Amino acid sequence: MKKSLMLCMILVLALMTACGNSGDGASSGNSASSSADPSQDKDTITVWTYPVHGTYEDELKGLVSAFEAEHPNITVKTEMLSWAEGPQKFDVALNAGSPPDLYFHAVDGTYVNTGLALDISSYMTDEIKNDYLPGTLELAQIGGKQYGLPLYQFEWGWGGNKRILEEAGIDWKSIQENGWTWSEFTEAAAKLTKKLPDGSTQYGLVTDGTSLDFIEMLTRNNGMPDVLDEKGEFQWGDERIKETLSFIRNLLDKGYMPKETAAIAPAKRSDMFYAGQAAVISKAIPYYDVMIKNRNKDIDAGKVTGEKINFVLLPVPHNDDASAKTTMGAEGYIAFKQKNDKGEQHAKNTFTVMEYLSNAKAGNASNELVLPFVRKSQAEMYAGKELGTAETIAASQKMAANIQIPVTLNLDTADAAKMKQFKEQVVKPNIQALYSGEKSPDTIAADFISKAGQMLGQ
Repeated sequence: MKKSLMLCMILVLALMTACGNSGDGASSGNSASSSADPSQDKDTITVWTYPVHGTYEDELKGLVSAFEAEHPNITVKTEMLSWAEGPQKFDVALNAGSPPDLYFHAVDGTYVNTGLALDISSYMTDEIKNDYLPGTLELAQIGGKQYGLPLYQFEWGWGGNKRILEEAGIDWKSIQENGWTWSEFTEAAAKLTKKLPDGSTQYGLVTDGTSLDFIEMLTRNNGMPDVLDEKGEFQWGDERIKETLSFIRNLLDKGYMPKETAAIAPAKRSDMFYAGQAAVISKAIPYYDVMIKNRNKDIDAGKVTGEKINFVLLPVPHNDDASAKTTMGAEGYIAFKQKNDKGEQHAKNTFTVMEYLSNAKAGNASNELVLPFVRKSQAEMYAGKELGTAETIAASQKMAANIQIPVTLNLDTADAAKMKQFKEQVVKPNIQALYSGEKSPDTIAADFISKAGQMLGQ
């Protein structure tokens, strides 16, 4: 009896111990379940970006390191893309339904049209919104929805070699202050084009034959904001496009631009400008001021051979009967989700990373690029630390007063996608044909109208 009682007591104690252990195990299980909450688990956010300025890769590493120290539950995986191949790589990933969480670019209607661009409007606090300078957040919105956070306002202009301009008697200070017309530029180009002692030609203007920047800047300075206007109406089908194409063709026929323009790559365009073979380069951002000053230092140090250049930022000339317009917008990080959606917490983490990579310290990108800041905190942090010359900063601010807001921010996403396709399949080959002399302005304008009917329904 006693032995049986003793056995029963031992059994009860064993069961209690087992239950206690089971309880501990359940508690651990709850803890594990809690850690399985995405807010507690280690989440990885992928970022694809570009060498925004000369030291941006190192700057980004510093921002990511600081972020991960503050947010130990989030890992940020970055990839630095090349400007030449990056866009295509991203398009392939996007079309496959597996874009990175964050991509460095301007907000584009074609991205929104995929259904994978992440609307971050609900994550935007009043504190964040109020830190952005007036009009800047809108540069990353489509249809009133926020898809990105701007890092800086981009600004396209032309660039001049101060020595060559002054030797030809070109009043570049007046041009920076007052702008210039197509007629005035043509007169200047005649003075800037000449044979050099070594038998080569110094051209008034150089552009490349592979991109559409040149034609887009000129059409905007002839009353056409883009192929479509913000209402989605086709613009490149009347006398204005013929005038624009004829202006370019005349510069080529006069010898003010190289006859081989169709074969000139962007790198070659820059090389010609650096070598003094062209007085004006067709696309220049204020950052050229910093780039060329650094190049001059390398020449002094014997790292680079060539003539030192003093850079002049110039506005794009406008048609005599049109208003001056500056191609501007915002570039920064755009948020995406994937076809296999990773959930709400991952989306919140994506936004947290995006906001950090666009914070006050990240304003160094604007400062390096000599571009307008987008956040009050950025402007305050870098006040008095400006890298550009006073002339370039003043010229940039003057040009910014004539901003042309990208029409893609107001277009229906389907129209934006059609316009992008029209540019690649119709505009690009026709512009190359214009440069090579294979097609006349009238023939190209007629082709634009014909293809617009087929592709744009107009």
